[in-house]
Amino acid sequence: MTRGVTIPPGLAGDLTIPPGAAGIVLFAHGSGSSRLSPRNRYVAHVLQSAGLATLLIDLLTPEEERMDQVTAYLRFDIGLLAERLLGATDWLQSDPETRNIRVGYFGASTGAGAALVAAASRRERIGAVVSRGGRPDLAGDALARVKAPVLLIVGGNDDVVIELNQGALEQLPGEKKLEIVPGAGHLFEEPGTLEQVAHLASKWLSSHLAASHA
Repeated sequence: MTRGVTIPPGLAGDLTIPPGAAGIVLFAHGSGSSRLSPRNRYVAHVLQSAGLATLLIDLLTPEEERMDQVTAYLRFDIGLLAERLLGATDWLQSDPETRNIRVGYFGASTGAGAALVAAASRRERIGAVVSRGGRPDLAGDALARVKAPVLLIVGGNDDVVIELNQGALEQLPGEKKLEIVPGAGHLFEEPGTLEQVAHLASKWLSSHLAASHA
């Protein structure tokens, strides 16, 4: 069952908790997107079917969103986005339904950079991170402090982002893996490619969150 939630400072979210969930995945969407992103909602549905809870949130307040539509500035403010993810992570820890469930992050585009910065700040709380077509390089020095296992998923046709992910992979100190989906572009709009992303993410998150939960 999905319920709407509001997380300080007024971020709208959709929380879904399947029975017996061993982990919960907090989504960090990419630049110019929102919790209503059809790609992220598809992946969330696959994760829910695998027994994982999900929280999709807007990382900007409605007022900030209106301002960002004009300036396109806040969507690239990795520090602010990571701060919002940390706030949502702490909210999950305080909510009676989710306080005992291990948290993982699924980040897309710039949201992946924010997810890694947040994971570096909650080293004992975050059980796994997945990046889809992400910009992990935007996490900067925080990459070296990430303890959680990290899966980087990149489209085979997304040449520049592949190089950025390869560079970030070298800086991550813990368990890590780079998966390149053949024939996929940056948004994984090609037939069957998003399904591959969802399968890879589900396998990685289920394995690591269930292990840390146990």
